[in-house]
Amino acid sequence: MLLKNKQPWLKWTSVFFLLLLLGCSVHIFKANKNSNNMTTRQKILKAAYPAMMWFTKLTGVNSKSISKKEVTPSEPFYNLPAVLNDGSTFNLNQYKGKKILLVNTASDCGYTGQYEQLEMLYQQHRDKLVILGFPANDFKGQEKGTDLAIAAFCKLNYGVSFPLFKKTKVIVGTDQNEIFKWLSHKEKNGWNEQAPSWNFCKYLIDEQGRLTHFFASSVEPMSSEVLQAINQ
Repeated sequence: MLLKNKQPWLKWTSVFFLLLLLGCSVHIFKANKNSNNMTTRQKILKAAYPAMMWFTKLTGVNSKSISKKEVTPSEPFYNLPAVLNDGSTFNLNQYKGKKILLVNTASDCGYTGQYEQLEMLYQQHRDKLVILGFPANDFKGQEKGTDLAIAAFCKLNYGVSFPLFKKTKVIVGTDQNEIFKWLSHKEKNGWNEQAPSWNFCKYLIDEQGRLTHFFASSVEPMSSEVLQAINQ
């Protein structure tokens, strides 16, 4: 008798989960209908990005923002060495007079969907802003591809046209990228010691080569915080 009473509940629970699975599948298909050369994991992460951002905003995870203006660095930012993902040398000095947003990126991260907003931000403000992407495999092995594969992934799936650099190390250590060493050591930049805490952390440099802002991963590129900092 007890088994018979449970059967309708089990039936409707099964129907609910089947419909939920179907809905998720449809959403993933729609979100990725124009995706190229993506793994199953990357497609799922791309489709789940809006839900993940809702959750992080609700909980405050990876939402740290800090700023300090007009602090002259002890070491010049524009003299730092930089190498593009094709191996060519990049001269930071060419962007004097513009703001620069530097981002440590990854292709297999829950935040990878921010590539879309980064490109949108770049296109809308490229008269006064340049975005520089630094792929890194520092957090849970979420950027294992080669420089060529990373560039193709970003271009095909997110239309990235801003400069991408050679895959590097952004966390503090002996082999830390010189630019990120400057960004995360106050004896170099003048005030900040916050290193990337996860993929898609963002650092803003002003028109005079001074570090002014740090935004953690959950602060979206098109958020009011970032836009306000750029427009100041």
